[in-house]
This record gives sequence, structure tokens and C-alpha cells, in this order.
Amino acid sequence: MSKNIPFQLSYFDNSPKKLGFSFPAEWAKQEAMWLSWPHKEASWPGKIEKIYAPYCQFIKAVAEHQNVRINVLDEKMKEFALDELTKVGARLENIAFFFNPTNDAWCRDHGPAFLLAKDSNQKAVVDWGYNAWGGKYPPFDLDDVVPTRIAHHFDLPLFTPNIVMEGGSVEFNGAGTILTTTACLLNENRNPHLNKEEIEVYLKEFYGQDQVLWLEDGIVGDDTDGHIDDITRFVNENTVITVVEENPEDENYAILQKNLEILKTFRLLDGKPLNIVELPMPGPVIYEDTRLPASYANFYIANEVVVVPIFNDPNDQRALEIIQSCFPERKVIGIDSVDIIWGLGSFHCLSQQEPIL
Repeated sequence: MSKNIPFQLSYFDNSPKKLGFSFPAEWAKQEAMWLSWPHKEASWPGKIEKIYAPYCQFIKAVAEHQNVRINVLDEKMKEFALDELTKVGARLENIAFFFNPTNDAWCRDHGPAFLLAKDSNQKAVVDWGYNAWGGKYPPFDLDDVVPTRIAHHFDLPLFTPNIVMEGGSVEFNGAGTILTTTACLLNENRNPHLNKEEIEVYLKEFYGQDQVLWLEDGIVGDDTDGHIDDITRFVNENTVITVVEENPEDENYAILQKNLEILKTFRLLDGKPLNIVELPMPGPVIYEDTRLPASYANFYIANEVVVVPIFNDPNDQRALEIIQSCFPERKVIGIDSVDIIWGLGSFHCLSQQEPIL
């Protein structure tokens, strides 16, 4: 777990931002997609064996066009992964394995945040602290050091902010703006020693950005305390796609209407409002009396494709068409996430992009 260090502006004198680094948008050209191979049965109790087929279909879709890098424990896990990937016909020549032990599979949150400094032609890694969404699912010590292990493997500069931050809690437009939620980043189970303004300084300085825009709450069933990647995503520098619940009786209706209204008030760095594209929600996905955080917004943007979770729902096709309209130069692929979402996350939660210099 990260240390709670006193907030001092001098701490940021040699921050990534001051050294010319920034975090690119997800649609920027990627060197690879990073994953941590799922192995924790407690994350998918009673059905972990069912997730491997759709998980490998996800890998197959991305590996057709770019590198995929997968953290595994050992040779035994690697061989199991290769067997599962072979079953779906994935391009194994584009898939590499790295022996980085993990506690769980949610690489968006425990994986490395890759920064680029175009002027100096450098890539770097930020290793934020990770505490499994406020200490909910110990142990998490192996996950917490994954970014440092990867930075050392590739001999990349490493920055350690010493506060808790998860990749799924932040969204980027590639032009200086971060979108996040107060429900997550201001939760006392993350960084209780920091206030909103202080957290903004960390975000700007370690991600190399200029503006933070705050939504409020996340969807029902999201155990991360409101990650942004289940509700609102940038699709270009000035456009977001945001989920809305069309059934006024649904418990997500008021939450998402409030977020929509807040989005309409935002202004980007150039003073202009956001273009807002509304995306429907699937109907409630319930398993063992648990409402799961099913959302079409949890898609992954790769170099040639956008992989979208679908839920055998009447809104699946409509959602795919809306997302396709936002990415005319990429192929949008829907992959069944009914079993994967039992783990309380989907394709974006499972992955982390590495940009190319």
C-alpha cells in the first residue's frame, strides 16, 4: 500500500509534467495491450472456467493487429493461457508473456500507466499505489508492484507518486483534460489525507495534464466506488460517449441523468462545451441475486478495433452501432460479457494500453 506523505508543492518540482511527459488518449497508436491472466477463483466464484473463452476472444480481436502482453505467474500458467488462446485461433506470434505474479486480473487498475515525452523521445511508467479499491479484496501486494516490475524489465524511467490511483478511475482526451468521479477519488478509502484540490495536483503533475473535470457517482453494482470507465468515455478530444438509463424505474436512472446534466456544464480548455453522445444501458444483469455493473461503456480502444462488452440484451446492437459511429476508422466488435461481468468488470477493466513512441 502507498505511503501517506504530507502534501508539499515542492514534491512536484521534478514531476512527469515538468519533465515533458503526458498520458496519451487511448486511441493514440499503441505498442501493445497489457493484461494480467485471470486466475483468482474468488473473483468469479463458481464460473471462472467460463470466462476464458470470451476473454481469449478479446485477446484474439486485438492481437490480429497489434502486440498483446500478458502477465503470468509461471510456465504452468503460460501453458494454460496458450492452450486457451489456441482454442480460439488467436495470433500467438503477436502475444508475449511476462513473469509478473499478480493477485488478480484487473490490469487497468494495477497495471503500468505509460507516459510519453515526444520532445525527448522517451517513454516512462507511473506506479501509482494500489489497494484493491479501498482494501476490499486483500491481498494486493503482488498487483501493487506490477508497474515497477515492468518499468525495470524495459529499463524505463519510473515515477512513484505514493498515493492510491486506479486506471479505471480516470479518462483522458489526449489534449490536457482528465475526467473522473468524486465518488471514487474523494472516497476516504483511497487517500484520506488529500482534499480535492490536492488530488487534482497529483493528477495533473503525474499524468501531464492541465484540467480535471469531476462527475459524481458510478453505476449500481460497481465495487470500485464509481469508476469513470463504466459511465463516460472520451472518443475524441471534444466528444464523450455517456451511458443513460432509459427506464425511469431503474436504480441507475437518476444517477446517470445527474451525470448527463453535469457533463453539459463542462467546458474544455478552449472554453467550448463537450459534444455528448448518449449510449443506452443494457437491462439489469443479475446473478445470484447480485446486480452486476454491466455497461457498454467499458469498451477497449485498440489500434484497429474497439472491443465492446455485450450482454445478450435487446440494446446490444443499438449500442454497437452508436459506438461504431464514434469510431469510423476502427471496427467495433461486440463480445459476450455475461460471464465476465460476474467479476464486476469487463474488457476495459481487464486491460491497459501501452502507447508507441
